[in-house]
Amino acid sequence: MSWEREVEEIHRRRELARAQGGTEAIARHHAKGELTVRERVEALCDPGTFREQGRMAGSAFLDEEGRVERFTPANYVVGVGEIEGRRVAVGGEDFTLRGGSPNASGLRKSIYAEHLALRLRIPLVRLLEGGGGSVASPDADPKRPKTVGEPVYEPHRFEVIADAMGQVPVASAGLGAVAGFPAGRLVASHFSVIARDTSQVMVGGPALVERALGRSMSKEELGGAAVHAQSGVVDNIAPDEHDALRQIRRFLGYLPRNAWERAPRIACDDPPERREEELLSIVPRNRRRPFNVLRIVELVVDRGSFFPIAPEYGPSIAVGLARLNGQSIGITANDCRYLAGAMTAAAAQKMRRLIELCDTFHLPVLNFVDEPGFMIGPEAERDGTIRYGMAAVAAAAQARTPWASVQIHKAFGVAAAAHFGPDTYRLDWPSAESGALPIEGGVAVAYRRRIAQAEDPAAMRHELERQLARSRSPYPAAESFAVHDIIDPRETRPALCEWVEWIQGALETSLGPVRFNMRP
Repeated sequence: MSWEREVEEIHRRRELARAQGGTEAIARHHAKGELTVRERVEALCDPGTFREQGRMAGSAFLDEEGRVERFTPANYVVGVGEIEGRRVAVGGEDFTLRGGSPNASGLRKSIYAEHLALRLRIPLVRLLEGGGGSVASPDADPKRPKTVGEPVYEPHRFEVIADAMGQVPVASAGLGAVAGFPAGRLVASHFSVIARDTSQVMVGGPALVERALGRSMSKEELGGAAVHAQSGVVDNIAPDEHDALRQIRRFLGYLPRNAWERAPRIACDDPPERREEELLSIVPRNRRRPFNVLRIVELVVDRGSFFPIAPEYGPSIAVGLARLNGQSIGITANDCRYLAGAMTAAAAQKMRRLIELCDTFHLPVLNFVDEPGFMIGPEAERDGTIRYGMAAVAAAAQARTPWASVQIHKAFGVAAAAHFGPDTYRLDWPSAESGALPIEGGVAVAYRRRIAQAEDPAAMRHELERQLARSRSPYPAAESFAVHDIIDPRETRPALCEWVEWIQGALETSLGPVRFNMRP
């Protein structure tokens, strides 16, 4: 006697579980221009590599003879797949059932996602769309005994979410309305991205906001892409779901599988000795003229390798990932086109996160320094700039990953310290200027009375600034061995590619999880 009947039942229940919310619910989802969670998993992973965990999880309602009369699938999909041949854990809500709010088996599968990634020491990708918990039905029997809360002996549910961020790369995509607990999961990531026209992120949705605050707002007004591109809640905005998944695939390509491994180094066909003539004149002699620091980044790193992160949040500092001679690295660069490159509260938070990401996963950090100092003024004070700025300085000071800084222009005040980690390999361009204050600010403070008493205060101020600028020279720092070298800007890529070779041994010996002290 075989077990054929039971095996047939296994396959039948698996099919029922794959039905999600049914054909009508799936059609409604597609009508909104969105993929289902299973379609998202297929688009994310290499073809044919995803293996679901709990393939027939759900609730089976049986008839008197024990046959399945009705089946409600778990509304969370979780399992292991591959991206570019590397294993990843993947989990996501099924919005076609209960709007993504977890049913009993769906909740268990969702909680398992972080555990799966940690146990296998592989990256975690979350595909989020849902509103978290839901209220109990008013028709429920009030006399029926209830089991509430978590047992006192259970580990804290959020502990594993925090642990994951210190051990494996975590990337999350918001691919529809994301509120409550899913919104919390979205931001508890090393990289987050949402689809521009179909995704919103909210602590509470419009109905809750109207009931609590008396304000009527759409989901888009409350938490759409226009809001969160500048709030810092998410890192990147994608034009659609497919691009959001592409960005996650690309982000993970720069990182190791876990904190115990090195980031992958890939073959590079971009010559390490490449010298770009454009770099010689890219920084204007006129100190007040802005220039495009992202162009400098593109000319130095491996061609086409720069991946910007949070470009619209705190834009006075650009951050991202790139490669140098095939080596994954983190990038920070002051962008003088925004507030002269000053460190705002938002820019400081963005920079601290990039430093901590690189420290956690042992990516070398490369800075392009053009720092005029912390942003000043009443708005900067209300934003708490000095506190967030000092947190970025502390992150740099405590970094253990290899660090290189190319001072292309300014490095003034305490904020400049955020651009130089311990044992920084430091290269200066001829255009480098350093000091406690920029010339303009220093003249305004030191010569305030003399300027005020002058017949033409503006002319006097400009003349003093001109005299001080002429007296500044990049050479004493090199002569004093305060920098490793002052270089022809065209030598930047060759010099940094050599540095990449020098640090290979250090990268081998710095593996494992890191810990940070409390920061401001």
